[in-house]
Amino acid sequence: MGSRDLGCQSDPRGTVRQPCRPGSSHGPCVPRHLPFPSSFLATTPGATLASVQRASTPSKEELDEATARRLEKRGYATQLLLDGGLRGRNGYQLWYQARLPWRIPSPDSVSLLTATLPTEYLELHGPMRVRELALDMASQLRFASGHVGLALHFYWMLSAMDEPLRAELARYPGIDLRTAWLPPTRLGTRVDGVHWLNFLAQPVLGQLGGTTALRSRILAPETTVHELDGERVIVSLGESPEAGDLSTGQTLPAYREFARLLEPWLEPLRISEQSWSGEPPRYSDMRFTENEARCWWRRFLD
Repeated sequence: MGSRDLGCQSDPRGTVRQPCRPGSSHGPCVPRHLPFPSSFLATTPGATLASVQRASTPSKEELDEATARRLEKRGYATQLLLDGGLRGRNGYQLWYQARLPWRIPSPDSVSLLTATLPTEYLELHGPMRVRELALDMASQLRFASGHVGLALHFYWMLSAMDEPLRAELARYPGIDLRTAWLPPTRLGTRVDGVHWLNFLAQPVLGQLGGTTALRSRILAPETTVHELDGERVIVSLGESPEAGDLSTGQTLPAYREFARLLEPWLEPLRISEQSWSGEPPRYSDMRFTENEARCWWRRFLD
């Protein structure tokens, strides 16, 4: 199914960010947040090289002053983007952004790897295949946290004419709209929300008491905790991603339970990131009011 050209596209993603939505803007994704740059191996079907930006050398001393200043200002040294190109968007995307290698990272600085699949891939191959891809990628990364689930991919901010779509999206708590904000490059050891597949590593896993303690605190029968190794786990909230629907009472109780468990470690909303100068102020590419932004951010907690 294709998506309406409203400046957004749904896909399955992960970080490996693979929430994407099928047709109705629903789909799976896998995001991963890496505390340090890490090599990775990923295959993205149908992708073409859109842009590659990287510092010519890893040493600041070997860069001319203008180049070093430019990299310092933008905040990263390497950016890799693989997608279908401006006129060939096909729902597949791989995006990697690494922190500056010569700078001692601040406690909240992270490198990001995001992979996106179109909803059609989920429908054709099934959720188990998406899960296998996520596990394969996770096995090759030194991640701090990550996730896979349904997400909305934004190419530009929604307009006032898209108000019906914006209101409709708010009905589905399982669709990740975090992508409407700036990338979480200051995530630190926080966790970027609750999703279908949730990858946890140190220090959060240790602060939760480890794998056994985490498993004992979960009551939802559809939630499983699978240990990847002694330091990392994947928490699956069901056999497949769910969008939910508040209008019919589908509040996704397993997601709500896990969100309450993770609440002390969840990424806080930075409401100062205003993206619209009108009255009242609007935030993110969804053009949320402040109250709407707070409600969406805490949709599994309140």
